[in-house]
Amino acid sequence: MSNLRDERDLSLQLFVVLARAYNAVTARSNRDIQSHGLNTTEFGVLDLLYHKGPQPLQKIGEKVLMSSGNITYVVDKLQSKNLLLRRASLEDRRVIYAELTDEGTAFFERIFPGHHEVIKEAEQGLTDDEKIEAIRLLKKLGLSASGQEIER
Repeated sequence: MSNLRDERDLSLQLFVVLARAYNAVTARSNRDIQSHGLNTTEFGVLDLLYHKGPQPLQKIGEKVLMSSGNITYVVDKLQSKNLLLRRASLEDRRVIYAELTDEGTAFFERIFPGHHEVIKEAEQGLTDDEKIEAIRLLKKLGLSASGQEIER
């Protein structure tokens, strides 16, 4: 009986520690993003477009976990800030792409290195080897929790 209790307590402890760590790192990230006049969704869209190039609006929602209604709102806000623009696909006029403007690219290039430093500082409690191990273990946990096959 003590084994079951220990396993349950260990699982709950992991859950609490994981949630607190996530909240602490995310809070630092969010403060930095907000200091640039963005919310996390806007930052996520800019990050996606900067690193992956123009994207169909419907794909943006999938990649940054937004609903279709929210995509329109966020893209409108970023477009009003002249950070991105909409462009109709040449192949299929029903498809609309979002892409960074020159101003959006320059803005993101200015803020991203500092944001990267904020993340590095938030995670400085781990060595590089510990980060690699944490990535491996958290991927394994995520796959297991979602019911997907775990690579061994």
